[in-house]
Amino acid sequence: MLERLNQAMEYIERHLDGTVEVTEAARVAATSEYHLRRMFSALAGMPLSEYVRRRRLTLAGAEVLEGRDTLLEIAVRHGYGSGEAFARAFRAMHGIGPGEARRTGATLSSQSRMTFRLTIEGSSDMRYRVVDKQAFTVVGRKARVPLVHSGPNRAIIDFVRGIAPEDLERLEKLSDQEPQGMLAVCDDLDPSRAEGTELDYYQGVITSADAPADTDVLPVPAGTWAVFATSGPAPEAVQNLWRDVFTEWFPSNPYRSRPGPEILRMHPSPDRAEVDAELWLPVERDLG
Repeated sequence: MLERLNQAMEYIERHLDGTVEVTEAARVAATSEYHLRRMFSALAGMPLSEYVRRRRLTLAGAEVLEGRDTLLEIAVRHGYGSGEAFARAFRAMHGIGPGEARRTGATLSSQSRMTFRLTIEGSSDMRYRVVDKQAFTVVGRKARVPLVHSGPNRAIIDFVRGIAPEDLERLEKLSDQEPQGMLAVCDDLDPSRAEGTELDYYQGVITSADAPADTDVLPVPAGTWAVFATSGPAPEAVQNLWRDVFTEWFPSNPYRSRPGPEILRMHPSPDRAEVDAELWLPVERDLG
């Protein structure tokens, strides 16, 4: 998988002065566009679109300082429809406008080319199983919240605290299939997975019962799920598990992520400092 990702990175590098088609990069990587975006974000720590933008502005910065072409020619070559749009993007990355940079020979920022390498750490195993599950329904309460990669998500905490305990108890009684109990379900995430982008968050259960009138419903089609277990400090154990699945498990196993909700079942300790958790991610066999 890492070798194919690096081939996709080579494709991107060759097309920075033209059109970078993510669908073609995914074809080179022998995977889906959805999984390529998901994997890149997890491995690189930034969305693929942001990396392409920063690489283009790095090359544009060198061309600005060389002074051979006009600023408009450089802007158009790197995909900007106007000098104004190019100047805004240039200033956002380099901290200075292109005209001033050319006049003063300013020091600019640089986004290095990325390659991916396998690093072997320790000898711990990830606990997982693969489950084929029929179509099911999530029933609960929904909120639109920002994505937070590290630390507590205050929007989710405040949302869950705002649900009456008796409503949570009523919902939990509806749970009648795996994963059992009260669940945190994330759906409709931005493909970039960038910090601060929004997602639908459900606090609910999986049930075959009729949904109460005052609840939100998420139908989920049949499919395959990879299920991961972890224990440790909250929320770090869960956030680290999410990271490790994409940086360690996917590159080492014949599966790729597919669109669908991500489901988390948690059992916190009485003081809520520790948590036992199970993460369900929608996957499909990687036939590349």
